[in-house]
Amino acid sequence: MEKDLSAYRKSYLKKELHKSEISENPIDLFEKWFQEAESSHDIEEANAMTLSTIGSDGFPKSRVVLLKKITSKGFVFFTNYNSEKGKAIAQNPQVCISFFWQNSERQIIVKGTAEKISEQHSEAYFNSRPEGSKLGAWASEQSSVISDRKVLDQSLEAFKKKYNERPIPRPKHWGGYEIEPASIEFWQGRANRLHDRIRYTRLKNKPWKIERLAP
Repeated sequence: MEKDLSAYRKSYLKKELHKSEISENPIDLFEKWFQEAESSHDIEEANAMTLSTIGSDGFPKSRVVLLKKITSKGFVFFTNYNSEKGKAIAQNPQVCISFFWQNSERQIIVKGTAEKISEQHSEAYFNSRPEGSKLGAWASEQSSVISDRKVLDQSLEAFKKKYNERPIPRPKHWGGYEIEPASIEFWQGRANRLHDRIRYTRLKNKPWKIERLAP
């Protein structure tokens, strides 16, 4: 089956990215755009981001994860360290994350290095999660092959019984990563495919280098 999508068209006309909006620190601009996306009734999960890693097979792989904290250093998310993404990061911590907020016609693309956060911070976040999410972190050996759905259901029931009326501890194989950006690109859709693209590049012991890119 073939399907021709060449007739799909959309013109981006909602916003512009002016020079006056470009701050010296990209985190400031990120937070501004994020707050606007977060306050939009048309965007359900403004913190949904696509994380790309390079696996041991040499292929890139992308999946959607949730941003859980913005710091002065970078961007924090949580996962199973033994998952496919966790193993990929252990071998190659250079990753890419991207946000696409369709209703504001904006993208942000971040390239950087992922590093595990402290166990203390992972503990604090884990303890804030709902009970079901805590049990799920124990029940699923993320990315492993399972025979059917019953494996997960049975595992969940086993951990429910194990931690019945007891505090649920954080698995040692579960925690957070912080991505420290090497570059951050802000993309604002414009008419005629002549989009605004502003890239910040980190320079050692110097201010961020700011460049406008051709679309």
